[in-house]
Amino acid sequence: MTIPLSRTQLALFFILLCPVNIIGLWWAVGSPLHMDPNSICRKTKRLAGKQAELCQTQPEIVNEVAKGAKLGVRECQYQFRFRRWNCTSQNKYFGKILQQDIRETAFVYAVTAAGVTHTVTQACSMGELLQCGCEATRSRAPPGPASSSSPSSSSADTGEGVKWEWGGCGDDVEFGYEKSKQFMDAKRKKGKSDIRTLIDLHNNEAGRLAVRNYMRTECKCHGLSGSCTLRTCWKKMPHFREVGDRLLERFNGASKVMGGNDGKTLIPVGQNIKPPDKQDLIYSAESPDFCLPNRKTGSLGTRGRICNSTAMDVSGCDLLCCERGYRDETVVFEENCLCRFHWCCVVQCKKCSVRKELSLCK
Repeated sequence: MTIPLSRTQLALFFILLCPVNIIGLWWAVGSPLHMDPNSICRKTKRLAGKQAELCQTQPEIVNEVAKGAKLGVRECQYQFRFRRWNCTSQNKYFGKILQQDIRETAFVYAVTAAGVTHTVTQACSMGELLQCGCEATRSRAPPGPASSSSPSSSSADTGEGVKWEWGGCGDDVEFGYEKSKQFMDAKRKKGKSDIRTLIDLHNNEAGRLAVRNYMRTECKCHGLSGSCTLRTCWKKMPHFREVGDRLLERFNGASKVMGGNDGKTLIPVGQNIKPPDKQDLIYSAESPDFCLPNRKTGSLGTRGRICNSTAMDVSGCDLLCCERGYRDETVVFEENCLCRFHWCCVVQCKKCSVRKELSLCK
């Protein structure tokens, strides 16, 4: 893919300014949704040690990293689809968003780090990476009511005549977590730090923990005639939509912070505010209102956006249109209809015209 000169100059400026900010690098040279994994590693001279090492020795891991970035951005667009800023990647101003320490940036960093954790872990379970596979047999208590028994072996009796053992193909989330940490976390010169770096690292970690801390247990029963005399159990990651939902809750309750006097800590802004924990999202600057186009802040405005004239939430026309009003418009489009399956194996559909009433922000 040929990059226009102006974009190349922007990319070089961003890389020199923040040489190991991999998310910023992606957005400087193009959206992760359209990113060639090789384009990441072409910048190895500017990447941090672990990032460059992965590019040189484990390019298949970098391929999963790129997939994870795409997963994260798609989830961001889903979660923000009704908001004034809808995480659109199809504009040249997106990099402006990432240059601000606002709540929206916190979510982008968290969901991208979570996406990388998720895709690398999933690739391990699917046998697509030589460096990892299914999770090793666990040594812990069985799932369910008997989990408090804390047996020391990999199998036990639940006390109800049903034995269990860890088995199957559990997700090795620790491997995905570590690779996400290696590639996503910026490294600065020893002894140096700044508020922006601390905030980015915190939000990266919050994203990874939204995957690692919410592993679910799945079990399969074994026995004659459908009985469950033995259960084989394993750990699976949460569905990524659950991860996105959880991070959106953290976004809604994000904490504003400022740097401590030592330059290495973050403290909450305001009195009687509890310090954010590791799973909270944090920011240091207030977000713009995103109502009107603004090249400086990266806002595209909301003119022409579809809104819900009857909703009272963020998708409602009053909030989304910033009280400028809206107009109703009838749109006619075609969609597949009257589909039939023909043996074997073709589905044939007709095209039907559909009229839909839309409300659009003025």
